[in-house]
Formats: sequence, C-alpha cells, structure tokens
Amino acid sequence: MKASDLFVKALENEGVEYVFGVPGEENLDFVESLRESSIRLILTRHEQGAGFMAATYGRLTGRPGVCLSTLGPGATNLVTPAAYALLGAMPMLMITGQKPIKHSKQGRFQIVDVVAMMRPLTQYTRQFVDGNNIPPGVREAFRIMREERPGPAHLELPEDIASEHTEAQLIEPEFARRAEAGRKAIECAVEMIENAMRPLILIGAAANRNRTSSALEQLIAKTGIPFFNTQMGKGVIDENHELYIGTAALSDHDYIHCAIDRADLIINIGHDVIEKPPFFMRHGDGRKVIHINNFSASVDSVYFPQAEVVGDIADAVERIGERITVQPDWTFEYYMRVKHQLDEHIGMLAADNSFPVKPQRLVADMRAVLPDDGIVTLDNGMYKIWFARNYRATLPNTLLLDNALATMGAGLPSAMAAKIVHPERKVVAVCGDGGFMMNSQEIETAVRLGLDLVVVILTDSAYGMIKWKQEGMGFDDFGLDFRNPDFVTYAEAYGAQGHRLNSTAELRDCLTRLLDTPGVHLLDVPIDYSDNHRLLNEELQAKTCLL
Repeated sequence: MKASDLFVKALENEGVEYVFGVPGEENLDFVESLRESSIRLILTRHEQGAGFMAATYGRLTGRPGVCLSTLGPGATNLVTPAAYALLGAMPMLMITGQKPIKHSKQGRFQIVDVVAMMRPLTQYTRQFVDGNNIPPGVREAFRIMREERPGPAHLELPEDIASEHTEAQLIEPEFARRAEAGRKAIECAVEMIENAMRPLILIGAAANRNRTSSALEQLIAKTGIPFFNTQMGKGVIDENHELYIGTAALSDHDYIHCAIDRADLIINIGHDVIEKPPFFMRHGDGRKVIHINNFSASVDSVYFPQAEVVGDIADAVERIGERITVQPDWTFEYYMRVKHQLDEHIGMLAADNSFPVKPQRLVADMRAVLPDDGIVTLDNGMYKIWFARNYRATLPNTLLLDNALATMGAGLPSAMAAKIVHPERKVVAVCGDGGFMMNSQEIETAVRLGLDLVVVILTDSAYGMIKWKQEGMGFDDFGLDFRNPDFVTYAEAYGAQGHRLNSTAELRDCLTRLLDTPGVHLLDVPIDYSDNHRLLNEELQAKTCLL
C-alpha cells in the first residue's frame, strides 16, 4: 500500500480517534489517507491550537493526542505545545510534513531541521526516510509516549516518502504493566511515617495521571493523615474532605506553608520539580521527605528527598497503607488550625457584590453552578492562583490548569478538547483578555464543530499577573496595559453568542443560563484585581505562621 495509508493504519492500530491540525501541501497524501480512515480530522485555525487540543486530549484520556502541521512555519508553530506537553507530562504525537528528501524540488525554501528542533522538546523524534520504517517508528513513539513520565513525540513524513509504496506490516500494540516498588523501599517508607510526629501528605500531578484516588483514600482513611495538593494534583481526592487543608497555589508565605513548615515528614506522592514547587526544602530544617513516584527524584537545591519509593504509584500507596500502623503520638491539631484559617481567608470577598467582579466571587459562583463532573480549563493569568486556592475540585481532572510551562493561549483549545472527550459534561474556559486573544481564532473551530461551550473572558485591559508582580517588587505601573475589541461583537462575528456582564449580582444566574443553552458563548466579565497585593502579599506575610 501507499506509505501514507500505512501511516494512518498504524495510527488506527494505536486507537487514534482524532488528528487536530492545519495541513499543508506536503501533507496531502496523508490527508487523503485520513479521508478514507476511521480517524476524524479536526481542522483548526492555528497549529498552536491544534497542539494544545492534542495535549489536553492526552491529559484527559491517558492516550496520546495527535496533531498535524506542514513543514517550516507550520512545524515551528508546534514548539510551544511541544514544551507544554513535555513539562506537563501529556502524551502527544506531532506529525509534520517535509519537502521531498530524495530530490530537491524548491531548494531550501521553507526548510528547517524540524527533527533537530524538536529533539530537546520531545521524548522521541525521527524523520521517515523509508516507508518500511513507519510501523516500528509509530509503535516506538506510542510506546514511549505512554511511559512515565508521559510526554510528546514527533514524526516527520516527507512528501516523497508519503507517496511511495511499501509492503511493511503493522506491529500490534503491547502495553506493559509498570514496575512495582521494591519491598525494602516500602518498608523504609512505613518506618519513616511511623516514626514521624507530624506527617503530611502531598498529592501531585502524577497521582492525577495514574488514577490513584482509591488507594490514597484508603491510606488517608486508615491513618487520618491530613493532605494538601499541588495545582496539577487537584481533585485526586475530593477537596471537601475533612482532612484536606488546601492547595499550594503560591510557592511560599501562604497559610498552607505554615503547615508545610511545621511538618517533620512530607509524603510526596506523584509530584516532581517541573511543576512550580509547592514547598522549598532547606538544609538543616529537620524536615524529611519521602518521594513516591514512577521515576526517581530529580535532585536540586530545593528538593533532595531522604527516601524514594520508585514504581507504580497506586500499588506503592496501597502497600504502604496495608503495612502501616497508626501511631498514638501523631499530632495534627496544628494542621486543622491552618485549615480553618485558610478557609476563612478563602471565604473573604466570596460574596462581594462590588463591580467589576472580584476573582474570589467569580470562583465561588462558578463552583456553585457547575456539577461535580463539570470541567474548568484555565488559561494562564492572575485568576489561576485564585482558582487553585479557592476552587474545590471534587473529581480528578476537573480543574485543568498548567503549572509547568504555564503558557498563555491554551485555555480555549483545552476546553474544546475537554468537550470533545466528554461531550456529556459542562465545560467552561476561563481566560484573561491577554491569553484569550492569543488563540481567540479557535472560536470559529468551536462553532464549526458544534460544541456547547462557555468561554469566560476576564477583562482588565492589562497583563494582570505581571502587574501584580510589578507592584509586589516595588516597580512603577508601566508597560502592561492594552485595549480590547468589543468581545460581544467579536463573538458574533464568528457565529458564537456574545454576552457582557453588567453587575456582579447577575453573575451566577448568567453562568447557569449559558451552561444550559446550547452553542458557543463568550461572556465578557470585567475583573477587579485591586486587592491582589493586599491579600496575597501584605496580609499573608504578616499573618501566616502566627497561628
């Protein structure tokens, strides 16, 4: 068969459902092969949107999402999604085209070395120089992408290779079970926990990926050890749990860091240092850390665990739970005081009726109107801290944020992918006006696909996160303000429905109505970040750890 047909059959063989992308001249054989396949081609308006959609598909399903671009400028537009998937541990395959490699058709026009460009951003990258190499190349890419840590891979299919004929055969997928941690490592962890006075559990992103909720629930129920999570670990355990003390939304100086500083042992389940650190280790502070993950710790100046349990996370947590004996000397009263103080702080301004809307009120109203399985995807901006701290996620992967690359522009494409994966669920994208405009053209894609989607645009006509940092560092307000289009008219130009919030009192009813109305809705919400510095700088640093 034709090599491009074989490539598509290899993707079908791996269970691929969708290819997101922007094809070019060099992809036309591949596109024709897709036309006659079971795989759905979803045409986007920019390669970056396609990449973010593929990465989010991988994040939600555990199966690699696939995106497509042509050579040169199309391929370079996938660099940011590649880094997004690499740092965020999301399985994603990028397929790019290339000019013929056996003879020059247009000299060096549009040609860059895409394989070399992708090498530091992927776990596997190769150019096919022979159609017979397609089956093993595709199988190896999918095998690597699904390992821990998962991440992106890249395959380049040149135009002349795509059109040649091959008699190569497909390779059937085989999925290996993850290795189990050694007995001595489990015993060491149990001993350290039993010997601690104030153990504390940290839940990170890998616990979300590996569906460890059941094992963790059993461990926490048996031991009564309180827990907190990272931003990308939200929802692994229902955050309404009485032993949940909070999310590490800031790197330091939040109430939760009082608990972290008072702990003498942190049981770190599924976190690695690529996500913004939830705490800093310091030499001589007496606090120990157990690293429980599918891979060894990457040691640096703020993370150097004293023990490691390397292997399947759910299995390791279950075995620790089976062997551990609850100790009468464990004391958690201080943690509960921290929880109480943080809950009070989170409640501030949650019912504030002033306009523009306070971020705390936005989070409270959105939590009130969304069902437990509703999905919120966040772009990157100041509001991300408030959602991470204040939004109680009750199920895994229901608050999707990026705390690894932390790029702007991913919120809308991520919501579109979430709705494609879970069409039965309510999905809301929350974007700042800066981040939204970086991939706003994908509104046309969402309308064309017939998605039911609510996009909340928080407008302050500035890069608000950087303004907060600017103020906190004592600099003058300078260089971060801009003007926005009329978002209602902008939405309607794409065939979506545009709405503008005129009072905070209308927010909850407005969100409910839009979630219950089919179609793509853009809601322009003026946001007031004026209390950021007081609530997240002055007040926290003055009050924390004085409990």
